[in-house]
This record gives sequence, structure tokens and C-alpha cells, in this order.
Amino acid sequence: MTYYTYMVRCSDGSLYTGYTNDLDNRIEVHNSGRGAKYTRSRRPVELAYFEEFSTKEEAMSREWHIKRLKRPQKEKLIAECLSGKGFDI
Repeated sequence: MTYYTYMVRCSDGSLYTGYTNDLDNRIEVHNSGRGAKYTRSRRPVELAYFEEFSTKEEAMSREWHIKRLKRPQKEKLIAECLSGKGFDI
């Protein structure tokens, strides 16, 4: 099974980071209002970044590390992803 650490950009421009084993479904859940409490009032959300992992623990660890980054560092990850280093699913 593949696990993902992801960031979504909320409608207010804020970033939310999470992990999942079904990325497409998780984005749909966020946008339906059944996702994280943080994103419920900030819909719609748009996938901005993701990484793939082979274990849940790796994905959770990466989520923890990303959540501790400053906004400019998160934006740099997103820019790198958009420039061809990600979005392979």
C-alpha cells in the first residue's frame, strides 16, 4: 500500500498538511466538508503538494516535519513539486 503526505491550499490561502492512503478521496472528503475541522470553513481546497511513502509511519513522520516548517519553506516545497518533482499520480 502507498501512503501520502500532502499539503492543500485552502480558499483563504492557508496551507493544511495531512497524510492518507487515498489521496484523491482525501481531497474530495476535504472539499465535501467531512475532512479536517481546519479545512471545513476554508473550502474549496486544492492539492498543492504530496510525497509518496511505503509505510504509514513514514508518511506520518513527514507530516510532522512539514508542519514544523515556516511558510516560505512550505512554499518552496510546493514550487519544487510544481516544477516537475511531484504530482506523478
